[in-house]
Amino acid sequence: MYVIVVYDTAAKRNPKILRTCRKYLHHVQRSVFEGQLTEAQLRRFQATVEEVLDLTYDNVLVYTFPPGTTPIRHEWGATEPTPTDVL
Repeated sequence: MYVIVVYDTAAKRNPKILRTCRKYLHHVQRSVFEGQLTEAQLRRFQATVEEVLDLTYDNVLVYTFPPGTTPIRHEWGATEPTPTDVL
């Protein structure tokens, strides 16, 4: 399935969330990631992220799209350079 992840976390937890997201998805903006994950990968990703989050402060949005569908992305304004640090 196609997944888009957006996070808003306290600054001290940002590096851990960033590293976790980079393991699974492509970095498209500061706190936005996207890519293809299996159900099992999504469960592992969620478990890893939840270990880091403070559920009373942090927020992570995960948009999932059914297999066979891919959202169409429209970019407005200055585009970000393609990250070269994708694992």
